[in-house]
Amino acid sequence: MSFRIGAFALPLVALTAACTANPASSAMPSPATAALAPMSEAAFSEELTERTFRYFWDTTDTERCLAPDRWPSNPFSSIAATGFALTAYGIGAERGYVPRAEAANRTRDCLRFYWTAPQGPEAAGNAGYKGFYYHFLKNDDGTRFRNVELSTVDTSLFLGGVLFAQSYYDRNDPVEAEIRDLAEKIYTRVDWRWAQRNTTGTQADNLRNSHAITMGWKPEKGWESHDWVGYNEGMLVYVLALGSPTHAVDRDAWDRGWAADLEKDWGTFYGQQHLQFEPLFGHQYSHVWVDFRGIQDAFMRGKGIDYFENSRRATLAQRAYGAANPNKWVGYGADIWGWTASDGPGYSEGQYRVNGTSRAFNGYMARGVSAIRVVDDGTVVPTAAGGSVAFAPEVAIPALMAMRTQYGERLYTRYGFKDAFNPSFTFAGATSGDGTIDPAQGWMANDYLGIDQGPILTMMENHRSGLVWKVMRKNPHIVRGLKRIGFTGGWLDKAKTD
Repeated sequence: MSFRIGAFALPLVALTAACTANPASSAMPSPATAALAPMSEAAFSEELTERTFRYFWDTTDTERCLAPDRWPSNPFSSIAATGFALTAYGIGAERGYVPRAEAANRTRDCLRFYWTAPQGPEAAGNAGYKGFYYHFLKNDDGTRFRNVELSTVDTSLFLGGVLFAQSYYDRNDPVEAEIRDLAEKIYTRVDWRWAQRNTTGTQADNLRNSHAITMGWKPEKGWESHDWVGYNEGMLVYVLALGSPTHAVDRDAWDRGWAADLEKDWGTFYGQQHLQFEPLFGHQYSHVWVDFRGIQDAFMRGKGIDYFENSRRATLAQRAYGAANPNKWVGYGADIWGWTASDGPGYSEGQYRVNGTSRAFNGYMARGVSAIRVVDDGTVVPTAAGGSVAFAPEVAIPALMAMRTQYGERLYTRYGFKDAFNPSFTFAGATSGDGTIDPAQGWMANDYLGIDQGPILTMMENHRSGLVWKVMRKNPHIVRGLKRIGFTGGWLDKAKTD
């Protein structure tokens, strides 16, 4: 779900908006919630970790392992959110929130479902095809939701959770042994070559001389017109595609595809020189499962940094933008900042003014700031800071703590942070199907989003213990993929593949 996907993204945005609209729930503003009392950083980190874990543990359907795309509206399941759920189960077991055996049983049942879920080229009745899965799945049976695409990146986020489970559950135990076996089957079934340009001659909509991996496929029309090229969250797609022991793509996919023209994305924003990508999810998702600290590909060797440092710089640049607040939105500051994909109030320009300027307020979209472009409508997204905790804890954790303290239980409640808030949107008489409006605090989202909860939980854990990174450094498929791409250095030089 890259920001640079043009028209490919629009049906999903419209679909999300249509499925979450609920005018009856938002016509009346709610009274402002009193600010919550401050906590110590250690106490807050533990509470946030457990609350966000409980989101996945409580809301993911145990019969079919369908993690909700959003909650409590729950219109459909997200295959990417399910990958975060699988990772969450191990975190919960490690922290003692649930018994390891219970987490293992649930993980085993989850992998059984996805291994046996129907796959095929038909437009309906399948969960996926060629080992890939559809972006969204129906809650009643786990098959394709409406006409969504077979998504290579969302499948990759799911596989991140699958391979985490494979390496985490390493005991000599029948359930854990079955987890490892099912994970291997699910991963090795994925036909990465089928999703690659210029290799089989079957992709008639070939638009460029590239060996890149396409973003998606639909039974009704075939391949989507955009590929994973340029700096974005697609790094994980390629690590998995090159690491496959059965259907691996060649290094050309990386060199002539994703990384072919990275220099055009290199720039400086608020004093930080790094690869530019507006929404922070592009700097976060691959890092959830891959420890990029101290390892470099050819591009980063030329820059003298690694992708971890690149994401740290992107985080610091976003925070500096928030502190400067050049567009004069309400509530921005050094501790209230963060932009990535999220819900929003949803009003066109001309209806409302903020600080004397006519403003547009978007619904669900990929917000973000960079030297290339700024997409900012006054909506702040907690997962932008939360998913960056491992990169820059000294600014990300204080931001989360300030959001909790200032906006109280309207924002921070049973499962941690709601998806987003907009302090500028305080307009009397306005309605919002995706949130509530308070005349003092502004707009607040109704839902939690699974793909936003996931980075908060996993990157907080990577900061606190390094658990996910440590586990994934042992996974031979991850190691193989990185080495085939040409990454070297640090922990990777010592890692072995089978």
